[in-house]
Amino acid sequence: MLNKDIDNSIHVSSEVGKLKRLLVHSPDSGLGKVVPSKAQDWLFEDIVHLGNMRKQEYDFYTKLLLYFLDPEKVRGKLKQIDSAESNRKFYKPDNSEFHNSDKVVELQLLLSQILEDKLIKTKLVVSICAVEGCTIDTEEELMNISEGNLAKTLISGTLPSGRMIFAPLPNLIFTRDIGIVINDHILLNKPAKVARTREALLTKYIFFNHPFFKHLRKNIIEIPNNQNHFLLPNGEKDYKSITLEGGDVMMVASNHILIGISERTSPYAVNQVVKILFEKNVLTKITAIKIPKKRDYMHIDTIFTQVKRNVWVLLGSLSREGEELERQDFMESLIDEKVTEKLKILQFIKGENTPKTFEYLEDLLTDISINDLKSKEEVKFVYSGNNVFPYGAREQWTDSCNLLALREGVVIGYDRNDKTADAFKNIGFTTIKAEDLLEKFENSELVPEEMKNTLILLPSAELSRARGGSHCMSMPLWRENIN
Repeated sequence: MLNKDIDNSIHVSSEVGKLKRLLVHSPDSGLGKVVPSKAQDWLFEDIVHLGNMRKQEYDFYTKLLLYFLDPEKVRGKLKQIDSAESNRKFYKPDNSEFHNSDKVVELQLLLSQILEDKLIKTKLVVSICAVEGCTIDTEEELMNISEGNLAKTLISGTLPSGRMIFAPLPNLIFTRDIGIVINDHILLNKPAKVARTREALLTKYIFFNHPFFKHLRKNIIEIPNNQNHFLLPNGEKDYKSITLEGGDVMMVASNHILIGISERTSPYAVNQVVKILFEKNVLTKITAIKIPKKRDYMHIDTIFTQVKRNVWVLLGSLSREGEELERQDFMESLIDEKVTEKLKILQFIKGENTPKTFEYLEDLLTDISINDLKSKEEVKFVYSGNNVFPYGAREQWTDSCNLLALREGVVIGYDRNDKTADAFKNIGFTTIKAEDLLEKFENSELVPEEMKNTLILLPSAELSRARGGSHCMSMPLWRENIN
């Protein structure tokens, strides 16, 4: 049980400080129940092979995270952990042999622990049954399930008997979207799609009720609903909708966050966040980045992420070079006017009435590197697909720009994005497959603490079908300050 006796530090002030703790959710059985006719409704781009996603891909992600954050759990033990006899028990949060790390924290485990409280269990079951339209019989059936099995059911949608009573929550592996740590505050999301309502409710109960977060209770920020939304004329309802997902929020410096206005995050929600964070003195600078509302992009972390204080990876078609790439993609722009929507960037500084504007992403990111992070080195950009048509768009679709920094300059990406990997090599980075790196760790040929300027390539045939990368699959809870 993660409790008050454990160091429960939670603080994030950058995207690249050494990662010390994060929240994840390993692929559950619900992902294996997505059917083609419902994939779009459930916000999943494709159906996946769950066994391969788990054993041949996500398990490498878990091993890497543990080796960097909680090495005592895995160092010298991987052969035993991965033996046929273990049957993946080390990776399954619903059994006693699960790794149970307080650094690589499993969301399902936290959920099962809060359900041990009878009052919380009752409230949560009643709330979810109200959202899902359950019968009283189903509600009573859920109340009689053990805490561990109930946690599985509320996530996967399937009872221990195998009967499916809810839609699954396939997007819950993308824990980035459920919230964001801003210094020592947690900003909870407001999902844009009904399919994510249940996961938002589960998240809220975890953060407000688990002992691990008790010291942060007053620092958890919920964006209030528009109280008079039902009174608004139909034409204003969309304009004043409040939706926000964590993939659109980046904590780039202790005084500065970026918020995307996208397919999933509304302008009105950004306006509310600016007001709340400034009023609470959480930070002094917020930059809003409006990107085209395209399924290709979804969140800002699908078009750029940070690698080092002076290195960023981004999509070329939304950069200075974008106009040329748009001309090459002319036929698509004739079909879909939104392709040529221009990026808009506004920076709000507390106490100043007029926002600052940036024309290009590179201008903003350079400003962050030099002025916020005090980088003395040349600011460099790695472009998706090495900025070669058509690979930029192809590899961005499979999350070439969606990287998680384990420490400054050491990031996890997908192995299928070859041209982007070449772009990293061009600026002096080493690339290495996750499996090879873990073998070197086990043989003591490399140690995580000594790694620099490295792109770790995660197997990704199934993970990339889900339309989210390593950045999406993480909610950092604690990073070391980089300045």
